[in-house]
Amino acid sequence: MDTLQLIFPSMIIIVLALKLYLNKRQANSVKTHFNTVPARFSTSIELNAHQKSGNYTLAKIGLGNIEIILGSLLAIIFTSGGLIQYLDNQISSRLANYPLTQGIALIISLMFISMLCNLPLSLYSTFNIEERFGFNHITIKLFILDTIKSMVLFAVIGIPLLYIVLWLMTIMGSLWWIWVWATFCAFNIILMLAYPTFIAPIFNKFIPLTNEELRIKINNLLKKCGFQSNGIFVMDGSKRSSHGNAYFTGIGKTKRIVFFDTLINKLTPNEIEAILAHELGHFKKKHIIKQIIVSFLISLMTLFVLSLLINQPMFYNALGITIPNNANALILFALGLNVVMFPFSPLSSYLSRKNEFEADDFAKKYSNKDDLISGLIKLYKENSSTLTPDELYAKFYYSHPPASIRIAHLEQTL
Repeated sequence: MDTLQLIFPSMIIIVLALKLYLNKRQANSVKTHFNTVPARFSTSIELNAHQKSGNYTLAKIGLGNIEIILGSLLAIIFTSGGLIQYLDNQISSRLANYPLTQGIALIISLMFISMLCNLPLSLYSTFNIEERFGFNHITIKLFILDTIKSMVLFAVIGIPLLYIVLWLMTIMGSLWWIWVWATFCAFNIILMLAYPTFIAPIFNKFIPLTNEELRIKINNLLKKCGFQSNGIFVMDGSKRSSHGNAYFTGIGKTKRIVFFDTLINKLTPNEIEAILAHELGHFKKKHIIKQIIVSFLISLMTLFVLSLLINQPMFYNALGITIPNNANALILFALGLNVVMFPFSPLSSYLSRKNEFEADDFAKKYSNKDDLISGLIKLYKENSSTLTPDELYAKFYYSHPPASIRIAHLEQTL
């Protein structure tokens, strides 16, 4: 292995060390505050609940360390270890006359290997950690059924998309990246339109909200905020987990408001109204549209960068590939991008937290902030979210402000 081929494994190891260091800091922070509930939450969260959250967080960190190491090891095996090149050689010898099918077969083979390697960790997370802390409701049968459904969906939706992408890369010359980008944007818009009606119901049942008191509150809130939706639905999230959530889905006329049944059962109507006001804040502040635009722009820039690298032998050689092709280029770029972009995580997390503060400020105007605070505290407790995260860890990973900071912001007068 020459010096050039050492660059990518070295980058993987550096990022691996950073992730393990951040996990260590998070674990230390949880352990340091394990026996003391933060003062702001001392009257609403008992010590045993706080300690349960600490143990849950530590268990997830322990599993996360294994996942990080496994992911890094797989990336090195795929690239510098020669697995991509080996599989490509084997597949090309059997599908030499079908270059597009050859590329698809390579990508699917690597995805399948990754899935198999990560399956034991997924099973352990669900049936050990989540089970041990009382969150898991999913059965082995349902877990298998979900996996099969996901694979079928990928076969129906993902494989045709990959064919189109590889075909465009083959026939569109030096400007292939613009055509692929346009296809990516169109595909994502169609997916956002189709998801609420056709995809989400494959995995869950959605029934219209029947709680009359809550329905009236929500409809009044929607009128005040000028929001129109295609319905208010309750999802049977409890068949998989006791964790609670609420979200918007779809765009345009397909917009839906969805509550997990677990959320409905845990919060009062006033608290649910306040939680929804926060979600409406994201809509009114155009956070979702902005995020879509940013993701499209980032995809355009990354595809342009790939277009500069795709004909450079050094790009392939540095990642253990001796025979370049479009499928290899996509795989290598995706692996490399995952490593290169991690140090920039604090920027995206900061922007996400900024949006959350803005949505909270909106909620304070259109609902009772005390209801939002009490609802959030209940969710922190019920979901065993740690109240004492490490500051640096939060900067990298937290899309929402840490509990103490968020509550303090909510208590401020506008």
